[in-house]
Amino acid sequence: MSYPFEKELIHLADYDLAVRERLSSEGKLSEGYHPEMECVHKANAERLKEIIREIGFPTISKVGQKASDAAWLIIQHSIGEPQFMKECYVLMEESDHDINPKNKAYLYDRIQVFQGKPQKYGTQLIASGIPFPVEDRKNLNSEREKVNLPPLSEEEMNQIPDPEEIPIIESKDEGYLVWRKKVGWV
Repeated sequence: MSYPFEKELIHLADYDLAVRERLSSEGKLSEGYHPEMECVHKANAERLKEIIREIGFPTISKVGQKASDAAWLIIQHSIGEPQFMKECYVLMEESDHDINPKNKAYLYDRIQVFQGKPQKYGTQLIASGIPFPVEDRKNLNSEREKVNLPPLSEEEMNQIPDPEEIPIIESKDEGYLVWRKKVGWV
């Protein structure tokens, strides 16, 4: 079965990932938000906004599983557009029964982390590969289970910094804070 916008959404996400892979292999993603990557993200977000105006949020029943996941990837990578990401999260909440629950969890966590707040599901990692601080470490694995994410081991759980450490974590990258202020996360 073919859905409206299915191929286009998948193409946009694939192009994002191809540019990311190329820049990564060239060693160009390690120092801040690369201008070419930012350009791809902005263009993809603009096109997705048009699609959303036409059909609403690209749920599984509207565009198919793969294209709905592609739309989420576009949203997840629209880091320079905080308002768009937040609006999409609300749309995902409204379409909760017709989206991949993992996608909503990842988007929630990403928004929280960019706002300098603890995350709920432990999906966003600090550069060292350890999850960014979480809201409720005690119930983290039960929250992850609700959205079909695998549990974290006790060792992984013990490495997660406390929410009080967020300012310390953020202070290690001055450019990151400047960028977050510039685009409106803080």
